[in-house]
Amino acid sequence: MLDAALAQLPDAHRHGTPVLVRADTAGCSREFLAHIRGLREQAVSCEFSVGWSIKDRERSAISAIPKTVWADAIDADGGHRDGAGLAEITGVLPAGSLAGYPAGTRVVVRRERPHPGAQLDAFEERDGWRYTTFATDTAFGQLAHLDARHRAHARVEDRIRCAKDTGLDHFPSRSFGVNTARLTIVMLAVDLLAWTQHLLLHGDLAKAEPKTLRSRLLHVAARLTRGQRWLCGFASSGLGPGPTTSRPSSPSSLRCPPPW
Repeated sequence: MLDAALAQLPDAHRHGTPVLVRADTAGCSREFLAHIRGLREQAVSCEFSVGWSIKDRERSAISAIPKTVWADAIDADGGHRDGAGLAEITGVLPAGSLAGYPAGTRVVVRRERPHPGAQLDAFEERDGWRYTTFATDTAFGQLAHLDARHRAHARVEDRIRCAKDTGLDHFPSRSFGVNTARLTIVMLAVDLLAWTQHLLLHGDLAKAEPKTLRSRLLHVAARLTRGQRWLCGFASSGLGPGPTTSRPSSPSSLRCPPPW
């Protein structure tokens, strides 16, 4: 799947732009991380940031961290995040914990005060902190930056929600063929919406849910024109869902840039 995703990128971007592969703990397998590292031999500048499971060895390492070592965490906008701290535990993990992982793999732990009603395990209940860990092979950068960069992976949940609203909620079927066809169509729809928002839309529509896009853009009458290598879509101002319709640009048009 990673190779297929990278293959969609133009050569100039795939080989000329640093690529960060983010995943939850499901992506923290030696084979997968070794594959990511191996992409460098294909002139793809790849690094990873993946979730790391907390077991007894990690709990022991966390317990050994002095209070003065914890660094402040930041939010996605770079502001200070109250009640959250970071520390690297690579050097205090038991010997052999990183055996088989790519050279330079680092393990970072994050602690934060849990929200009301959160479930804590016995280790966390001792001091009231909730702990999460992730692994990365990025050699430089403050822990706060590495953590904020990794946590941005949560936007994947938004894509999953959008996929469900685009037809994935009718999955699965008893028929493998039906599942294959439906999944292919849904992924095409999700890709089209994502690229449309990324390349063409602005403001609220660039972040809108599929339901909003259907009512305010996709179901609005329009006409297509071509000129100077551009494909333009002009939305009708007299048809659509009413005065709440938000036009992506002025004058009520979308411009598709020339292909790469």
